[in-house]
Amino acid sequence: MRRSLLSLAAALVLAQPAAAQETKVAIGLSGWTGFAPLTLAKEAGIYKKNGLDVSLRKIPQKDRHLAIASGDVQCAATTVETWIVWNANGVPTTQIFQMDKSYGADGMAVRNSVQRIAELKGKTVAASSPGTAPYFTLAWFLKKNGLSVKDVTVVNLEPGPAAQAFVAGQNDAAMTYEPYLSTVRAAPQSGKIIATTLDYPMIMDTFGCTPKFLAENPKAAKALADSYFEAVDMIAKEPARSFAIMGADVKQSAEQFEASQKYLRWQDRAANKAFFAGEHARFSKEAADLLLEVGIIRQIPDLSKLADTRFIQ
Repeated sequence: MRRSLLSLAAALVLAQPAAAQETKVAIGLSGWTGFAPLTLAKEAGIYKKNGLDVSLRKIPQKDRHLAIASGDVQCAATTVETWIVWNANGVPTTQIFQMDKSYGADGMAVRNSVQRIAELKGKTVAASSPGTAPYFTLAWFLKKNGLSVKDVTVVNLEPGPAAQAFVAGQNDAAMTYEPYLSTVRAAPQSGKIIATTLDYPMIMDTFGCTPKFLAENPKAAKALADSYFEAVDMIAKEPARSFAIMGADVKQSAEQFEASQKYLRWQDRAANKAFFAGEHARFSKEAADLLLEVGIIRQIPDLSKLADTRFIQ
C-alpha cells in the first residue's frame, strides 16, 4: 500500500511541472519612462502570476534589433516606426500591443537664442543614430519645418548623454526624452525645449515579439499583454507604490517619476483596440514614407503584417 501511494505521489509530481512551468521570455527595452509598466509587472509579481518568467534587459535602441536577431531576446519595446526599420532590414518582428503615447515626453532642446526650428539649418544637433526614435523625431520635426536631416550636423549621442551634454553647453540642439528631458527643464539657463510631442504627436510605443515566439507561445503572448494591462491598472489603483517601483529602475524618487510620467499616456486595453483599428496603419504609412525619404530604409516592408491584434482581445 505504501509503495502504491509513493508511486501515485511520484506520478503527481511528474505531472505538475508541465502545467505549472513558467514560460521564459527575455525583453529588450530602455529606461524610457513609457516602458516602466514592464518593470512594474516584473517587480510586482504580475508576470509570475500569469505564468511568465520574464527577464528585462536594458539594450540601447540602436542595438535592440541585433539582440532579437541573435535570439538573446524574444520580445522588445520600441516606437512604432522602429518596427518598420527592423522589418525592412531583415529582422522580422510583430507588434502585439501598444504601450504609450508621448504627450510632451519627447522633445528638442535648443539654445535660448533660437526662436524657430528652421533656424537650426547648419547647426549641430545631438541625437541617437539613424533607426532610433530620437533620430526619427529629429527628421519629423525638421520636415514639418521645411528642413531635412541633411540640413544639420547630427552628433550621435543617446538620450541621457545628449541631455547632459546640452546642459553642459555642448551642441546647438539635442533630441531626448523623459526622464532625461527633465534635465533640460531643470536648467533653463542652458536652453529651452522648443518643441515636443505635444506640438508634433508622433511618438507611440508598442511591444512586439518575433513571429517564431508568437507561433510557439501564443498563451505566453496573451499573458504578456494581460500583464501589461494589469500593470497599468495597478498604477491607477496604487500610484504611490507603483511610482516608487518604476522610479527606482531609472534612479528617480517616486515624486520625480510621477512628474516625468505626466508627459505621456499609458494605453489600456480599450485604447489599444481603438489604436489598432486605424491609427496604427495610418501612422505607419506616413512614417514609412519618411524613413524611405531620409534613407533609413531602402524599401517599405509589408505594413499589413507588422501587427497581430489577437492578444489584446
